[in-house]
Amino acid sequence: MKRVFLIVLDSFGIGALPDANLFGDDGANTLKSISKSPHFYIPNLIKCGIGNIDGVDFLEKTDTPLGFFGKCAELSKGKDTTVGHWEIAGVISENPMPTFPNGFDDEIIKEFQKRTGKRVICNKPYSGTEVIKDFGREHQKTGDLIIYTSADSVFQIAAHTDVVPLEELYKYCEIAREMLVGEWGVGRVIARPFEGEYPNYVRSAKRRDFSLSPVDKTVLDALKERGYDVISVGKINDIFAGAGITEKYKTSSNLEGINTTISLMEKDFSGLCFTNLVDFDMVYGHRNDTNGYANAISEFDSYLPKIINGLKDDDILIITADHGCDPGDISTDHTREYVPLFILGNDIKPKNLGTQPTYAFVAKAISDYFNLDYNPKSFEYLLGDENEN
Repeated sequence: MKRVFLIVLDSFGIGALPDANLFGDDGANTLKSISKSPHFYIPNLIKCGIGNIDGVDFLEKTDTPLGFFGKCAELSKGKDTTVGHWEIAGVISENPMPTFPNGFDDEIIKEFQKRTGKRVICNKPYSGTEVIKDFGREHQKTGDLIIYTSADSVFQIAAHTDVVPLEELYKYCEIAREMLVGEWGVGRVIARPFEGEYPNYVRSAKRRDFSLSPVDKTVLDALKERGYDVISVGKINDIFAGAGITEKYKTSSNLEGINTTISLMEKDFSGLCFTNLVDFDMVYGHRNDTNGYANAISEFDSYLPKIINGLKDDDILIITADHGCDPGDISTDHTREYVPLFILGNDIKPKNLGTQPTYAFVAKAISDYFNLDYNPKSFEYLLGDENEN
């Protein structure tokens, strides 16, 4: 019975990619920023070899890393959750998804209002916590939907749960998802419910992402086609629009995601358990909360021995990330960074994987482990580049 546990530490970047300047992210380094916090304590990731990864020259090294370690570059033209996870699963996004730095075009807003029968307020790039502070009272008085975006390819709808019930908010998101295709095809439509009273509004944990379906076949599809289980923990099911998933578990925090993954390690299944831990990004990175981020990675680190000890003889544990979100820079946006890669298992000996040219190294490793007839598109892309040179 072969099993792979793939854990994505959402936004846990470890240094700017060579093309980071094209994304406004020169010098970004999520790991380095949080390592300066007094709350940063990761002895178990040190044992995994995080300080041995090329370019990580500010952390302690180990002479006896627990398994494979290295880092991956991103080939896709983006730095957000959707393209990052798709590339991890084997699909490269050659064209960037559309962004709307000046707000959504009038044509989009008019069409959305026509289809939903609701008026729209804001329609600007905004911080998720600030937008409800600035527009929450108007929304409560009028019932108008708060529409906003960010540097990422997202169409976000915020609404107070007392004004717009959750199922109604999700329905508006589904309408937006249906219309936002083609040249309007944002990566995600995101429901952003919030609660409480001004000025102490809080975002609800009932957020939901409505993603585009992957543009090509992923390793999840390949596993499912061969009859393997593909279990989603956290927002993985949303990111892949359900494609390739056989079972899903919603979570509302990193800790719930960690504990759900640990409980699934005790379950008999064959295939992949794919977990996203979103708090690093959503709660800390986007809010420039360096100490909170450091606390969160320290919390994950404290559970790492339990996760590793839960591996059975044929189990593999893969830990990586999908992009950066440096809480130490002036922006609250994602950052274009390398991501760490750890592959652990009872029969895996220490090895430096160096720098891999694509996040899809993960998909290739999973495909090889299960003897699938699946070759990530990212590798074909690289081969094509080599043939042209």
